[in-house]
Amino acid sequence: MDKNIGKKFDGRYEITELIGVGGMADVYKGVDVIDNKPVAVKILKKEFAENEEFLRRFRNESKAIAVLSHPNIVRIYDVGFSEKIQYIVMEYIDGITLKEYIEEEKVLTWKDTVHFVIQILRALQHAHDKGIVHRDIKPQNIMMFTDGTIKVMDFGIAKFAREEGKTATDQAIGSVHYISPEQAKGDVTDEKSDIYSVGAMMYEMLTGKKPFDSDNPVSIAVMHMHDIPERPKAINSEIPAGLEEIVLRAMEKDPADRYQSTTDMIADIETFKNDPDVVFGYYKEQEESETDDNTKFFGAIVDENQPETGYDEDSQESSEYNVDYSSDQSDYNYDDYSDDDEDDDEEEEQRSSLVVPVLTAAIVVVIIVAVIFVASLVSNMFKDDSKRGDFIMPDLVGMDYNDAVNKYGNNINIQENGYEYNEKESGCIIEQSVEPGTEFKKGDIVKVVISKGLETVKIPTGLANMNAELAQSTLTEIGLKCEIKNSSSQEVEEGNVIKTEPEEGVEVDKGSTVILYVSMGMDLGQIAVEDYVGQLVEDAKTMAEYDGLIPVIETTHAYEPEGQVVKQSIEPKVIVEQGTEIILYVSDGILPEGEMPFTIPFPVDASGRFVIDFLITNDDGTTASISTPMINPIVMSDVTTNIKGAGEKVLVKAVLTNMNTGYSATLGEYSFNFATNGIRVLSENIDGAFQAVGGILTTTTTTTTTTNVTTTTTVITTTTTIAPPPTEPPTAPPTDAPTDAPTDAPADEPVAEG
Repeated sequence: MDKNIGKKFDGRYEITELIGVGGMADVYKGVDVIDNKPVAVKILKKEFAENEEFLRRFRNESKAIAVLSHPNIVRIYDVGFSEKIQYIVMEYIDGITLKEYIEEEKVLTWKDTVHFVIQILRALQHAHDKGIVHRDIKPQNIMMFTDGTIKVMDFGIAKFAREEGKTATDQAIGSVHYISPEQAKGDVTDEKSDIYSVGAMMYEMLTGKKPFDSDNPVSIAVMHMHDIPERPKAINSEIPAGLEEIVLRAMEKDPADRYQSTTDMIADIETFKNDPDVVFGYYKEQEESETDDNTKFFGAIVDENQPETGYDEDSQESSEYNVDYSSDQSDYNYDDYSDDDEDDDEEEEQRSSLVVPVLTAAIVVVIIVAVIFVASLVSNMFKDDSKRGDFIMPDLVGMDYNDAVNKYGNNINIQENGYEYNEKESGCIIEQSVEPGTEFKKGDIVKVVISKGLETVKIPTGLANMNAELAQSTLTEIGLKCEIKNSSSQEVEEGNVIKTEPEEGVEVDKGSTVILYVSMGMDLGQIAVEDYVGQLVEDAKTMAEYDGLIPVIETTHAYEPEGQVVKQSIEPKVIVEQGTEIILYVSDGILPEGEMPFTIPFPVDASGRFVIDFLITNDDGTTASISTPMINPIVMSDVTTNIKGAGEKVLVKAVLTNMNTGYSATLGEYSFNFATNGIRVLSENIDGAFQAVGGILTTTTTTTTTTNVTTTTTVITTTTTIAPPPTEPPTAPPTDAPTDAPTDAPADEPVAEG
């Protein structure tokens, strides 16, 4: 049994089962016993957990990743560290990976592809805005709910592994099918690397094939760097041209030619959704010449303004390597071969006249080479064999340890000989046991000391309101420098610390400077800002000017009446200097847009393929519509859709369509209040709608009765059938029941006797 199952971390997270194994960590399902909710717990493997430098970076990066809060990102709840175990507590997703979904569906429709990709891009947009690049976007890292909602996970994890003990090429293995060219080369990666990976995933969703594939991962990485993928429409002709352009632009080799941000790519996808026939004009088609069998090959779809790169089959040259394959043919000139006997005689005479000098030159070269060879043998005979080496020791100091192992590891046995705090970057070699320039044999050991970077210390807590001299002494004792900045304060006593920069509790490099803001007491030229929210703009402006502030008016969409202040740039009671500028945000009377999730449950006996359309009428009379992806009630108990609107009485009508029968019926009408996030049901008949469009599994019972003179036998046969769809689209449920029920059985039908 797994030793972690049954454990309770931090007295809160109880491990129940192993649900995933990765290269860096194992993932378990657990229960947060305090909040009584399921969680996923990722526990670092031993080889990472025992590396001090890795753990320091992991802590810092985990704090940064934990700030990500987005509906399409798996949320990190907690991070735990101890001497023996390190773990991350995450949101538990009860769904499947996008990889599993692609393997099941083979080829996705363009509508489903766009539905998934926009969610992925929005998640990346949020992360990129926070300065976080994923670097390992692949279908395995995308989770999917049954309602089609996407959750991106493992932000930053690839970055941790890449920084510790492995080269960029090592990291490419496993996710190499979606790796960007610059990442495959080991170059610096940024947001545009994630965009390339998204393009590679789109390619696979739309075609059912990866852009590049091979049994050798290194070969795939090289293809990403130099080859042009087969045109998606050549694989799946149903792909719209505009969507193909989006995929190819995202997968440009040069990052400068890709979408420069997820925002740009989302904008193109939204344009395409509004007009699936759109053509952006990013590329032009180039056709190669016809072959002998009159078969045409499609050239790559290329940017008109971009120079040609990659591998050219006609010239057999690579723009990256400049290999010349034509040298074997270059000495031949077919014009030299003719049937003219006179030319042949002249050519023979020329060849004969060259024989003697060529032979003489060859003999001289052989003699020179022999002399050099003999001299070398004699020299080696007199050389002390114990001092003779195969190689000269390079200067390793200043090199990254991993780079040194990758470059020289085949010839030198480079061994770690401890870590020390040092001003050089963490991971760099700062000492080597064998001096540079020394001869050594292949496989000899050289021991190296590796930098841990600058030593870090934590800024103590409790410095605020402490006497400035005592605070300065406290920081100096732990190896930090201090800088004093005086500032007025109404709340902190004169001579005491108001705050520190960086803040208390933050880890900083030893020897760095901490700024102490020290109170000078209340300045007569200061004021406490009043609360202007809720006032009419003219009143608020007059009052702010009277208080000595400079009001700046900016309008904004709001639910409050036009002309009313809804927000201010400086919070009430904050102390500021007179003459400070304050922004007053005033309602322009236009309702702001909102978004609320809305769930529709399915009848337990529903069966078929359905789509739900939401028809939205905003308070200002504008309309919009939202459609769900394809729904299968057999595998889904409900569907949740984010409804967008503007106003406090937004009418939303939900219409169900059976894709098998083509019939539609209204599920219900609802009133949305986006100011309070409230939803009110105006009318609803979900079971009736499914029944009306032929989407309910029904049971029909057939009874057969047999009667004779002496005995009576009753045979009951039950069969299950699917109710046939209505012959005409339903318009409304029947309003009247039959007026009379039959009172007598038909005369010719036998009657069962007791």
